[in-house]
Amino acid sequence: MVNLIFPGGAELFRLGTRVTHLNHGSFGAVPVPVAEAQRRLAQEADDDPDAFFVGVPDRVAHARARIATGLGADPEGAALVANATEAANLALDALRLTPDDEVLVTDHGYGTVVAAAARRARVVTVALDPALPDEEAVRKAVLAGLTPRTRVALLDQISSPTARFIATPALLADLKERGVVTVVDGAHSPGTLAEPLAGEPDFWFGNLHKWAYAPPGSALLTAAPAHRDRVPAPVPSWEDDRGFPRAVEYRATVDYTGWLAAPDGLDLLARLGPAHVRDHNSALAGHGAELLARLPGVTPLASDPRLPMRSLRLPPAFARTPAEAAALREEIAARLGFRVLIWSLPGVGGIRICGQIYNVPEEYERLAAALGPLLDGR
Repeated sequence: MVNLIFPGGAELFRLGTRVTHLNHGSFGAVPVPVAEAQRRLAQEADDDPDAFFVGVPDRVAHARARIATGLGADPEGAALVANATEAANLALDALRLTPDDEVLVTDHGYGTVVAAAARRARVVTVALDPALPDEEAVRKAVLAGLTPRTRVALLDQISSPTARFIATPALLADLKERGVVTVVDGAHSPGTLAEPLAGEPDFWFGNLHKWAYAPPGSALLTAAPAHRDRVPAPVPSWEDDRGFPRAVEYRATVDYTGWLAAPDGLDLLARLGPAHVRDHNSALAGHGAELLARLPGVTPLASDPRLPMRSLRLPPAFARTPAEAAALREEIAARLGFRVLIWSLPGVGGIRICGQIYNVPEEYERLAAALGPLLDGR
């Protein structure tokens, strides 16, 4: 039995107490040691800007190498970027898509990532029933959506709203066999999966600020060798002649302290024990889901013990549209004092909760006790 209280976990964060934070998967939270490392870097930049910015390309390259190695990626085939949305745009630009090309996505995809594809090509959306029982059912549904014109499959590794696997190694192998380029949104994978790059996609990107304890604005983009020379630099810079990845990373006088402190997040995770943290967070999220599933009309969706998130279907009258989902999310925060994710997919709305080492079982018990009357009052 996993201990649902992580000793010393809460003390590693400076979260406020006005609300209870059960939504780590959306924005993360920076642990104290990592925040302090970033502050030291900012002070260094303030003390001698010339020295800091002249040396920053090499330091970013060193930080990237540490991060990529820790995630199982080739340091020369990876670049530090701001977030998954930026990474998606860079990957899609590298593919030189035309309006006649088809990009396959699912209706569980993250909005801004799907929008990036829609600006460049024709998007074909596969509707995935949130109640699909397992990864094999998801795989078959995605493959059934392919057409002779499908050039790219842009898929979540772990879906944000429903917390389930989509771009599995088996599905990626099937797509490769059919000649489809794979772009994998692994926003939740660093720090969550022991092997986040399993399946060898053409492009993969993951946020470091969620489960890998990095500061905000930290993510990694990987590209297979055949695509690296085509990844565009976001802005012209003095590193352009260095090519990928350095031309992608260098943005002149921007704030690099988050990237430089990001390895400290992975170091902290290593000290805590990655498997221990993963097991704890998953068990805690599972505990919360069991409590919420006892509420009338709330139904658990398929879950995976590897993940620190759980998603449940709400009664039919709730979160029928994105606007209703956002309103309910803010009502839960304002009236009940909890941060959770409320999502809306066609025909169904739901709630997603997360487990993190700063959480304790009583927080989920209080959420279930408070949420029941709110749902009953509608």
